[in-house]
Amino acid sequence: MSAKMSVLVATAEREVYRGECSFLVAPGAAGELGIMPKHTPLIAQLCAGELRITKGVDEIDEVFVSGGFVEVQPDMVTVLADSAERAIDIDEAQALEAERKAKEVLEGREGDADVALAQSQLAITVARLEWLKKKKR
Repeated sequence: MSAKMSVLVATAEREVYRGECSFLVAPGAAGELGIMPKHTPLIAQLCAGELRITKGVDEIDEVFVSGGFVEVQPDMVTVLADSAERAIDIDEAQALEAERKAKEVLEGREGDADVALAQSQLAITVARLEWLKKKKR
């Protein structure tokens, strides 16, 4: 029997995923992190991207995270995400509208704080839309 570890993916508002897996890939700020059971304890910052949770040979769950942190213990991985969602939960029309609004703010350039926030939101929205398009193929 292969080794397993517990996985929890949560935001401040809700629990997005809870289960067991044999391998997890997280979008770390310095590159992808591959995590297996009995991994050395670690805390790392996440960037926007796909969290791949391998449960079995052909069984992979995927969650989009917009950033946050991952804490790894030998038998438990906890992802505390700024936001997290599965592809089936993403409304593509709403995501396209968010992208349009962020671009409008960037074009208006009303203030440094507005521009920085819009750039951040645009980067997350673009990554989210690219991930959603990949899932539809």
